[in-house]
Amino acid sequence: MQTLRSTARSMKALTPVLSSLSTSVKNAALAAMAAAVRGQARELAEANQKDLDEAEVVGLEKPLMARLKFQGEKIEGAAEGLEALARLPDPVGRTLSARELDRGLELYQVTCPLGVVAMIFESRPDALVQMAGLALKSGNAVILKGGSEAKHSNRALADLLHRTAVKAGLPEGWLFLAETREDVKGLLELGDFVDLIIPRGSNEFVQFIMKNTTIPVLGHADGICHVYVDGNADIEKAVPIVVDSKTQYVAVCNAVETLLVHRDIAPFLLPPLRMALEARAVQLRGDPETRKYLPGIAEAVEQDWETEYLDLILSIKVVGGVDEAVTHINTYGSRHTDAIVTEDRATAEKFMGAVDSANVFWNASTRFADGFRYGLGAEVGVSTSKIHARGPVGLDGLVIYKWKLYGKGQIVADYAGSNPKSFTHKELPNSGAAR
Repeated sequence: MQTLRSTARSMKALTPVLSSLSTSVKNAALAAMAAAVRGQARELAEANQKDLDEAEVVGLEKPLMARLKFQGEKIEGAAEGLEALARLPDPVGRTLSARELDRGLELYQVTCPLGVVAMIFESRPDALVQMAGLALKSGNAVILKGGSEAKHSNRALADLLHRTAVKAGLPEGWLFLAETREDVKGLLELGDFVDLIIPRGSNEFVQFIMKNTTIPVLGHADGICHVYVDGNADIEKAVPIVVDSKTQYVAVCNAVETLLVHRDIAPFLLPPLRMALEARAVQLRGDPETRKYLPGIAEAVEQDWETEYLDLILSIKVVGGVDEAVTHINTYGSRHTDAIVTEDRATAEKFMGAVDSANVFWNASTRFADGFRYGLGAEVGVSTSKIHARGPVGLDGLVIYKWKLYGKGQIVADYAGSNPKSFTHKELPNSGAAR
């Protein structure tokens, strides 16, 4: 039986083939995968139902149950995501910069795949589809490790996507599904073969991955997102923005968990907002000043400001202005997504410049922080790190670059010593593709 290490070694050997795939082959494979997902929708839903039934028996938490479901619209959405990827420009082989070092000596910075990417995730079969598609389009081999609660769904999807892509021209073994808990530990030790790990799950889960591997890790631990409603906000905009940020889909990392309200607008905003949120079964928790305007709601304690509920719960705090809002967000937030509602551009720009988060919005729902909505085709996750990719990570986050130097026999000795030649260091037109 092939071990995970030998599998990863074989996948690493495939990387020259994958990095050389033509755009037409990759796009044809993505289109075929989308058609296969639609064509096997009934079988995929049946496999997913097995997971849902087993999860119900063991009492899987409500937010995880919501993420686990992969039927109907989610299956169609997965197919549409693959088709959207096929329509996007190929991220491989783009020239980022071009410079003449000297006449006949030209340097190009060109994008290339990372190599072998591993994704470890919980509960979401649709994440498997997104990651497989993004890996394919960006020319990477991919190891996928889903949670045991989604084992039937993940097996069906991984087998279908792998087989379909191979028929369309990809090499056998470009995708591998790891399934055991021991595989997670094994993955973390594959620094010789795996170039990037992307974990998606709970805070504890992501922190464990980050602390137990030497492989670069891309991701985020929490999604403690905020909406700040400024004193110059339009209440008719603010109410639907907050409601959408909280209730459009609660079990996701870009749903708002804490609402900050300027003291001047609190008495006018909070009562109608309460009606709109409670109509959608949202439980409210507030600081003492909030509870003056919303009597009867639960008290918000310190722990609420640092909690990702992933549920129909919203904590509310009244603040004195944008500076206090920024301080609160930078103290308790998770650097994910934070929004301001205001009609004052200067205040909005101050907020977006001062809040240290990957996504900062003005007069828009936090739910827009998504790779598909950004036009990235799909996403492998949201990075709150300050590395090569930040925010929703799509195709551009799965490529790196190399420097290509085109010469005509030049040697460094000619540019050193007592009478050295001079470099021209002249910028060349960036054509978008290497010579």
